[in-house]
Amino acid sequence: MLALIPSRASVLALAGAAIVGAAALLLGAPLAAVSLACGALALAAVLWVAADLALTLRAWRRTPLRTARALPDALALGVPRVLKLTLVNDSALRWKVAVFDEVDPQLSFDGLPQQVSLPAKKKLELQYSVTPQRRGPVHLGATQLRLRSRGGSFELLRTVGEAQRLHVYPNFAAVARYAWLAGDRRLASIGIKTYPKRGMGTDFKQLADYRPGDPIRHIDWKATMRHGKPIVREFQDERDQRVIFLLDCGRRMRADEGASLEHRSRDGSHFDQALNALMLLSYVALKEGDEVGAITFGHAPGQGRRFAPRKGSATLNALMARLYDVEPSATHSDYLAAAEELLKVQPKRALVIMLTNFRDEDAAELTPALKLLRSRHLVLVASLRERVLRKLATQPIVADQHAIEVATAHLFTQARGDAFARTTGHDALSVDVEPDALAVALVNRYHAVKRAGLL
Repeated sequence: MLALIPSRASVLALAGAAIVGAAALLLGAPLAAVSLACGALALAAVLWVAADLALTLRAWRRTPLRTARALPDALALGVPRVLKLTLVNDSALRWKVAVFDEVDPQLSFDGLPQQVSLPAKKKLELQYSVTPQRRGPVHLGATQLRLRSRGGSFELLRTVGEAQRLHVYPNFAAVARYAWLAGDRRLASIGIKTYPKRGMGTDFKQLADYRPGDPIRHIDWKATMRHGKPIVREFQDERDQRVIFLLDCGRRMRADEGASLEHRSRDGSHFDQALNALMLLSYVALKEGDEVGAITFGHAPGQGRRFAPRKGSATLNALMARLYDVEPSATHSDYLAAAEELLKVQPKRALVIMLTNFRDEDAAELTPALKLLRSRHLVLVASLRERVLRKLATQPIVADQHAIEVATAHLFTQARGDAFARTTGHDALSVDVEPDALAVALVNRYHAVKRAGLL
């Protein structure tokens, strides 16, 4: 299909001819003469456009422009990324062209379209930025070109290049920051508690020279006699344990409190932040030598995901490849069914972390599910609390309506907290926090479990 758009010069020429003809008629020129002149101009314009079209199509068919994209392996939710598009002109002619890349609707973009003049036998690299708004697969379609014709009478639309596919993963910034701060011993700056490692675990690690402050009970007397100096046993936290995530994908996890598009793209929905916390704790547990697995629940029938527990440096990538495109659905989450499924597939004792959004009315279903899980596993319930409750409760009271909102927020928060405490049995491990505090809270709870030897 041939798509032509009149150029600005053509539109101005036609408008000028129309104005001149109208002025001639107003000045008393004969209608026949004006009509003849306008007809001649129209015929000349048609012939010019036809010749221009023929020359442009001939030049394009002989050596069309080519494009090539340089894409990253993947994108991260809410993280801007610069994409590069190379425009190649193999012909001996200069082309003036407007370039627009077909960007997936799930990507916001900046820097398109671009107007460029491409010299003969040259390449031109264009750049534009995209910011993913949702996780999952995204597509970049063919590149749309709007070419200026050789004579400048119109613009010709052409499609070049091929469609490509990318994956948008959860934001790895939290994992990268944790790894950097852990290497620099500054985890306390993000709220993660650290503990002295020397001699504090229960699994034997190695023998080492005695240093002031080491427990006397850790002295290895045989090694001390053999080396002629005090030698102590060093211990480490238990390894080869298991962490299983129960990820709620029901309607409650669809909440998104982003006040603006910028805020949503950075933090994501409650579910996105739950995935970020899951990813960070998985990284920490894998670094500690433990196994990590996951089971989703709350989906429509047949849409659940499982990830069998495993350990190793490649596990985190495999886990994210399994969960990166999961989205919460508008269905009810059956806690008891999720507990029964986990007990069937995970007989070995594990730290089970249930990520959900608790409400008072969930107590009747969640209580028996927790009782069933705790018959074999150590269970941590992590509930996401809406930020809007804190904002309402702490807003300044300048009107009667504000007083009502503050009182209601406090009452609702208190009732929810009491119901959560009763449901979890006042378990010190369980947490009810705002989404942006979830990752740090989970890492601290995990460290507490490891230090106390609860598994």
